[in-house]
Amino acid sequence: MDKRTGFPTVGMVGGGQLARMAHQAAVALGQSLHVLAVAADEPASLVSPDVMLGHHTDLDALRRFAATVDVVTFDHEHVPTEHLRALVADGVRVHPGPDALVHAQDKLVMRRKLAELGLPVPAFTEVASVEDLVSFGDAHGWPAVLKAARGGYDGRGVWMVSSAAEAAGLVPELLAAGTPLLAEAKVEMRRELAAMVGRSPFGQGGCWPLVETVQVDGICVEVIAPAPGVPRERSQAAQEMALRIATELEVVGVMAVELFETDAGLVINELAMRPHNSGHWSIDGSRTSQFEQHLRAVLDYPLGATDTLAPWTVMANVLGAAETPAMGVDERLHHLFARYRDARPHFYGKTERAGRKVAHVTFLGDDLESLREKARLAAHWLSHAVWLDGYSIH
Repeated sequence: MDKRTGFPTVGMVGGGQLARMAHQAAVALGQSLHVLAVAADEPASLVSPDVMLGHHTDLDALRRFAATVDVVTFDHEHVPTEHLRALVADGVRVHPGPDALVHAQDKLVMRRKLAELGLPVPAFTEVASVEDLVSFGDAHGWPAVLKAARGGYDGRGVWMVSSAAEAAGLVPELLAAGTPLLAEAKVEMRRELAAMVGRSPFGQGGCWPLVETVQVDGICVEVIAPAPGVPRERSQAAQEMALRIATELEVVGVMAVELFETDAGLVINELAMRPHNSGHWSIDGSRTSQFEQHLRAVLDYPLGATDTLAPWTVMANVLGAAETPAMGVDERLHHLFARYRDARPHFYGKTERAGRKVAHVTFLGDDLESLREKARLAAHWLSHAVWLDGYSIH
């Protein structure tokens, strides 16, 4: 309990942009989010007054941090599972707990559990040798998708393997580096979707509309809420499936279920048990953002309403350009507002570098195509200081 305010304290392991946005949500709830950050210049470190420096792989640092808060939660899934179990054994409230979080940390554990529950997943197998991957590729077709079971994100840790010869060249190198591997059948999909839900320790659940996520080179560049053209029955089925997963795994907090939409239906890609890029639109487009909902859930407050505030919300990620523009970001923001008074940008406090997510920008309204165009142009402007449609700033 924070003696200054009388409110319970939430400790978030990780000082990235998710912790930064969670801090902003905490302020409205009367809280001051405590952060365990690796460095003093991480996004959350720049805004939170309660930052402890320490590494998420250091159990002693985790214990010191946990002693200062009422509940521990996460900006990322990279805390070793055995460390989380040690904290729970110490009596620390950890949400989501290690038995749930391991399904977001380890893709092989996740695949096995979801298959056991009878949920739609691609064909998969553990890969402990070249022969494992070759047999899988021969049985399910080439190319096969080879994944690092732990640690991959934003397209990293994923390899498309087209032949037995490629497998022979790649698998030994990865295994020698200590990378646990699994193979999955390549899914022929129409598009990618995401279902975001929240769940409290009491078991209350809530869900946002199913959204469409647009990926380029493994990085999400756009989110559309709700996903256009999805039949009501399919959307409801996705939400119910996400709520079932959260219940079965006893998740506490928010969880994103990344999905492939195929001709045959929905297939689960991955799980994330924390605020997620596919839910950033909710800051501006929902009555309760994913960040506020996560804080409510881990504190076991009643969950907030997830109604949308407009027929459509479109969010575009702002990625660092190959060459940082000569025009400073403050001037770029000035010109963005001069053109789009309804733009809602969110900056993460990160230095710009090629391909790095440094911000996102959101638009709400009635005309989906107009919103998508504005979001695309605004995100490119903030990245490159160039209007793609020839708009003049003079």
